[in-house]
Amino acid sequence: MVDLTALLADLAAESEQLDALVAPLPPDAWARPTPAPGWSVAHQIAHLAWTDHVAHLAATDAAAFFASVTAAPDPSRLVDDGAESFLAPPAALLARWRAGRAALAAALAAAPAGEKLPWYGTRMSPASMATARLMETWAHGEDVADALGVRRTPTARLRHVAHLGFRTLGHGFAAHGRAVPAAPVRIELVGPDGDDWAFGPVDAADRVTGPALDFCLLVTQRRHRADLALVATGPVADEWLDVAQAFAGPPGGKRAAAGSGVLR
Repeated sequence: MVDLTALLADLAAESEQLDALVAPLPPDAWARPTPAPGWSVAHQIAHLAWTDHVAHLAATDAAAFFASVTAAPDPSRLVDDGAESFLAPPAALLARWRAGRAALAAALAAAPAGEKLPWYGTRMSPASMATARLMETWAHGEDVADALGVRRTPTARLRHVAHLGFRTLGHGFAAHGRAVPAAPVRIELVGPDGDDWAFGPVDAADRVTGPALDFCLLVTQRRHRADLALVATGPVADEWLDVAQAFAGPPGGKRAAAGSGVLR
């Protein structure tokens, strides 16, 4: 059974690491463009604040959550419009993000055991919601770090992202309009501290091996597979590396391979 208290502590630590990166920035740095087209550093933090807000609605007021979805004037722009709606001067944006993530953590901790919270196209346990928030916080933190020219030290918290990436194998295929494979895939990764992380049947013919950081960058679509040290064995594993997607919703834009001359 997942220890929700420990998971929420890891989510808080991931948020605090990103907070420490952006809090000292001068105002002009908040306007710096990130790899996400049209999104600045401020947009990245506003997106996290908005998503924490709607996740809090899902955990505390399902009717209000569904109303926020149906009220969207253009569902295809829900994420972009959400980030835009939460933009504010840096100090106000930071305060909003801090308050929102604290409120969400408290709501998830108080959720009844076994409850499934509504989300976009699915329902999630409080633990799964916390894992998804950690994944997004880490991934958008990578965008901010890229914009600032900073290299962050990976931590053991990536295990949550890697596990989510493994669990969403079927979603990646379905989101790209492909049949979900029946064949299992084994994942064997090396964590930041040199630990071995493995998911899936030990006797699976299809497998993916490599650094945990690279796998997390792939499933969050922060790097192209050609730029990562991941090895796919078997046709299902090989196709998966082209469609892997740990986040909900339609296929992301993906990153072009380094040196391709294409920005995405």
